[in-house]
Amino acid sequence: MQRQTDAYQEIRDAVRALCAQFPDEYFRKVDEQRAYPADFVDALTKAGWMAALIPQEYGGSGLGLTEASVIMEEINRAGGNSGACHGQMYNMGTLLRHGSKAQKEEFLPKIAAGELRLQSMGVTEPTTGTDTTKIKTTAVRKGDRYVINGQKVWISRIQHSDYMILLARTTPLSEVKKKSEGMSIFLVDLREAIGHGLTVRPILNMVNHETNELFFDNLEIPAENIIGQEGQGFKYILDGLNAERTLIAAECIGDGHWFIDRVSKYVSERVVFGRPIGQNQGVQFPIAEAHIEVEAASLMRWKACELFDAHKPCGAEANMAKYLAAKASWEAANACLQFHGGFGFACEYDVERKFRETRLYQVAPISTNLILSYVAEHVLGLPRSF
Repeated sequence: MQRQTDAYQEIRDAVRALCAQFPDEYFRKVDEQRAYPADFVDALTKAGWMAALIPQEYGGSGLGLTEASVIMEEINRAGGNSGACHGQMYNMGTLLRHGSKAQKEEFLPKIAAGELRLQSMGVTEPTTGTDTTKIKTTAVRKGDRYVINGQKVWISRIQHSDYMILLARTTPLSEVKKKSEGMSIFLVDLREAIGHGLTVRPILNMVNHETNELFFDNLEIPAENIIGQEGQGFKYILDGLNAERTLIAAECIGDGHWFIDRVSKYVSERVVFGRPIGQNQGVQFPIAEAHIEVEAASLMRWKACELFDAHKPCGAEANMAKYLAAKASWEAANACLQFHGGFGFACEYDVERKFRETRLYQVAPISTNLILSYVAEHVLGLPRSF
């Protein structure tokens, strides 16, 4: 039986060839300087990988989330960090599925050509977290414009994006029949907004991941920048969140393979007491278990991608893929660090960098506990726990 991944070998080979031009030293230096891998993202853009999901009629490749997941997986498996650029992949789906014909014609060719970047999505707020229906950021219609007020937090890649997808309340929560109604999504031109009603405050964090607090103070945006119908934004944003979780799963799968590849090579060569440490079952078993879990997570990733690309409900599968993959990559990271011993903490081995990067996905973009709550309620039919 042919393995499913064989169908994407050409994509894998091409992405690996590009990533080979950016070895460990490149990403290590970027991490040390807390910089953005601009050269790497530019190379991905010029090669067309950042336009993978854009239809061919707009200058893209017309691929699906399945292929996008392979691209992200291979970046991380090569030692990179897709967190610098994955936002464009899942934000693209929101514009593709719900944007007007005019919006697509205006933005998609420029994004495909690398003239514009759509890397950011503004949803999370300091006082609401994952309780999205309680967001306090408002968008009030005044003539041909909307006026935005409020605050967002943990909004990534603002400084390396031209546009942001923003979720805001257009109808107060007290005035809607269902709490998921009354929210809308907008395209915000960051080049015009920053300093003119939008203030950006970077958040220094454990991982070299550019993320920020945003403050909106009477920011005005054209009414034509609304995506889809007013009040239906929560429904639209779910597509983006499912794509995000599935792509994060793919990145974790890539991380898992990176850790397993590195530690397998190391323990085969590291000789202690006259024998390779990889000859010991106490070393072999955690590595083998991590490999099994990564492979199993990958199967759930394929399922989530298949449903998403078929425009079918995939919330459960996207969440489960993210849960399994994040858990698998973390177990692989622990085994890799443990069996490298002290060298695992040395920056020159890159294990500690990747260890920090993959740990993030136990928390973001949705925590493991919230995924368990989702499955308990929406899959198993158990009483809502919050």
